[in-house]
Amino acid sequence: MANAAATTTRGSWKAVRAAFGGSFIEWYDFYLFGTAAALIFPRLFFPGSDDTVSVIESFGAFAAGFLTRPLGALIFGHFGDRIGRKPMLMITVVLIGAVTFLIGLLPTYETIGVWAAVALISLRLLQGIGIGGEFGGGSLLALESAPTGRRGFMGSFHQMGTPAGLLVSTGLVSLVSLLPEEDFLSWGWRIPFLLSGVFVVVALIVRSRVPETPVFQIARQKANRLPVATLFRTEWRHLLLGLGARMADAVTFNVINVFAISYATVHLGLSSSMILNGFVLAAAVELVLLPFIGRWSDRVGRKPVYLTGVVVCGIGGLLYFPVLDTGSVLLTWTAIVVLVAVGTGCMFAIQGAYFAEMFSTSTRYTGLGVVYQGSALLGGAPTPAIALALVAAFGYSYWPAAIYLVTLCAVSAVCVLLTRETFRDDLAET
Repeated sequence: MANAAATTTRGSWKAVRAAFGGSFIEWYDFYLFGTAAALIFPRLFFPGSDDTVSVIESFGAFAAGFLTRPLGALIFGHFGDRIGRKPMLMITVVLIGAVTFLIGLLPTYETIGVWAAVALISLRLLQGIGIGGEFGGGSLLALESAPTGRRGFMGSFHQMGTPAGLLVSTGLVSLVSLLPEEDFLSWGWRIPFLLSGVFVVVALIVRSRVPETPVFQIARQKANRLPVATLFRTEWRHLLLGLGARMADAVTFNVINVFAISYATVHLGLSSSMILNGFVLAAAVELVLLPFIGRWSDRVGRKPVYLTGVVVCGIGGLLYFPVLDTGSVLLTWTAIVVLVAVGTGCMFAIQGAYFAEMFSTSTRYTGLGVVYQGSALLGGAPTPAIALALVAAFGYSYWPAAIYLVTLCAVSAVCVLLTRETFRDDLAET
């Protein structure tokens, strides 16, 4: 018995490492593109006489990846629920990383004109398909290998790929931005994108050594022929509540990071490095906090922990821009750390476990993917452009963007309250 338990534990942690590797690549590429969309792409791929229009066009390229995420969730979810989690995850990690590598090789507008923007958007759409399939499968690789009572804790290590990706991508952009501006805009910005190729090779090696999840192996004989049909027919309520619950996280980060970086540098006169360094610090703090948050949810339940994050983001959303307006580095960094590490951290640490526990094994990959990527499309993709349009319509006051954030947090709070507590459920029995 002791040997069996030790083997199970070793297998669980091997799955956790493999899940973390894919999550890191997913979020490294995501944050890298988002930062570049605010600071680099408007000048290199969408130049024009109006800076605001250039930024909006760049945010449009950022949003394009969200359009194909639900498609990726459906494609990889379908085969992941029928064939298995592992084969799909080998494909998604290659797709995501290879596209990011290719972006680092793209010629700019100065070289090929409008075709540079076309190529960038095309690669972003392709990347979205891979990202759409990664989150659901990566989460399940860790969660379905974890024992009941430890899913929040072990699942949080998969989520640690998010702050790790933010930490590394933002740190690298901050580092290469120290180059002379001409060198940075010529070749320096490409370095973080090209490094994705190295990360992919490492992740592939780790994932190739991990077996299929025990929960799926048990349920393999009962696999659905069309998981998405079963999902929408029998589990539509869980789907809608999951989508609504995730909106607070999706909107908060895209307002305080992607939109706010551009707004603070253009309209508040703050340096982009000050904001970026704040997010590097927040990512480091969140990296430490996530396992503790996951463990907390194993003790008290998913709902209280998730609601804590929603409330922190709602209150913090009202205070964030006034804090930025002070120009204080200390206050700005404090606000970023609280909103990212505590606010979104309380939600993100347990999203894999919280949403996965809503669905049965035969639809779990698809359901988790649709919830996560559908909310990313609805709450993440348009948010920077919506926030920018709102502040532009009101004389570039930041209050409309803050109110938009708070409103979506209220929607998420209601959805969380309507869900059932699931932290004691056995995934193998659903």
